[in-house]
Amino acid sequence: MKISELRFDADGLIPAVVQDFYSKQVLTVAYMSRESLEITLAEKRTCFWSRSRQELWRKGETSGNVQHVVSITADCDGDALVVQVVKDGPACHTGSESCFFNELFTDPQYPELALDALYGLLRERNALRPEKSYTTYLFEKGKEKILKKVGEECTEVIIGAMKDSREETVYEISDLCYHVLVLMVNMGITPEDIRKELASRHVVDHKVKQETMQ
Repeated sequence: MKISELRFDADGLIPAVVQDFYSKQVLTVAYMSRESLEITLAEKRTCFWSRSRQELWRKGETSGNVQHVVSITADCDGDALVVQVVKDGPACHTGSESCFFNELFTDPQYPELALDALYGLLRERNALRPEKSYTTYLFEKGKEKILKKVGEECTEVIIGAMKDSREETVYEISDLCYHVLVLMVNMGITPEDIRKELASRHVVDHKVKQETMQ
């Protein structure tokens, strides 16, 4: 689809849902004018139209939290955009990673525990060190103890898989994931660091496949 085919509203604007390329988390909803969209495409970083200030607004111009554009997709009617980005910092002016953090409703029938949320909880545990917490115990014992637990859980995963027990293997993989996340917090490694590394491997693998097919 071309810019000329998009349907801007009466004010010459189109809503843009900004999404984290790696986590797929919705970061914010802003508006683009034709000019700001053209700037976004030319500079490969988000530029919006500020309805309150009535001027162009390059994200990160003052905060440094630039959003590097990976892709822009229009909906079926051409009157809304999804912009996938790699961000240099928090998307929200409050310092939050996303502007969407005020929960209105969650159905308890569908519990969700994202790895990013668990990572955030573990970081909090590391900072506060609540008493009688196993996580606190691991952080206080240090990296050597954490590494020992990671090794033990790797062995447990292998044992469960060798026994051909799906239930046991799922249980042990969950334990391994938890302890790996504790190690990541201890070493200052973030889930985004891992996503970026995996994404870079995917790109390399894709190029190798293309070269092989030629």
